[in-house]
Amino acid sequence: MKTILVTGGAGYIGSHTVLQLLEQGYKVVVLDNLCNASPESLSRVEALTGKKVTFIEGDIRDEILLNATFSEHKVDAVIHFAGLKAVGESVQMPLEYYHNNVYGTLTLCNAMREANVKNLVFSSSATVYGDPTVLPLREDLPTGTPTNPYGMSKLMVEHVLTDLYKADNEWNIVLLRYFNPVGAHSSGRIGEDPNGIPNNLMPYISQVASGKLKQLSVFGDDYDTPDGTGVRDYIHVVDLANGHLRAVDRLALNMGLDVYNLGTGQGYSVLEMVKAFEDASGKAINYRIAPRRSGDVASCYADPTLAAKELNWTAELGLETMCQDTWRWQSANPMGYEK
Repeated sequence: MKTILVTGGAGYIGSHTVLQLLEQGYKVVVLDNLCNASPESLSRVEALTGKKVTFIEGDIRDEILLNATFSEHKVDAVIHFAGLKAVGESVQMPLEYYHNNVYGTLTLCNAMREANVKNLVFSSSATVYGDPTVLPLREDLPTGTPTNPYGMSKLMVEHVLTDLYKADNEWNIVLLRYFNPVGAHSSGRIGEDPNGIPNNLMPYISQVASGKLKQLSVFGDDYDTPDGTGVRDYIHVVDLANGHLRAVDRLALNMGLDVYNLGTGQGYSVLEMVKAFEDASGKAINYRIAPRRSGDVASCYADPTLAAKELNWTAELGLETMCQDTWRWQSANPMGYEK
């Protein structure tokens, strides 16, 4: 496979994956509507790699644009990141999440089918398991009832893609259920740059450490966890990006439809993350306990055994590196990609 179309490739995970694809010699076409991303991320990726990205500003729901993109570029496979991704926001804006994440994927798959491009890596989520009854989470466990529209939209897309493969087994599809991406590239040049107040824990902590935000809200301290705060499986974004390259390798084997967890297998509580970031940054993190947030679960962490066995992938970067790289990015880019 030579040319990869990356939807949402200017975003946080997308930009790190584009960088690794370029380093491995792939040609990359990025389609992104920039609703939660900056073109500056791709400029920096080009500077870091010394290679060119073909960038198309547009939306995956734009069928005419998609058809033109596949006509103009000889795409071999698609890595599909484009989607809205905030759990809390999805509870407030369910229609927007279903329209973007589900309808957008339907439009993309239609365009792929028209162009006879049937290799797809889909950015799914551990939220498809719902409120876990068994931990760690394995791929052969039944998907549950996701506790928020974001997770439900990802599960709906998984069903769509599963049915698509059953109807036409010329498709090769890898569904990657990943856990909580954190960290940044070791250069400090690309990282997570959320619009407005962050929805995710790590960028929020780092902005409190830098003084950009005054205080972290810890949503709930009465969960059934060691310290009462929510436990998650945090994975370095560089490890996560590498998982997508291994998934592209898997597509080339024509194995049909596969599902993999991308996580470390280790859960950390919110307060453990706060302490680790304080150690990495040398800054005290001011926080307060707030009420539980709608849609959150107590604990969620992966069993990554299958990805190690079939994708030859394991997470290599630990919590200390996650925090150090996040702090390096935040310190060097206090306003994100804004100059």
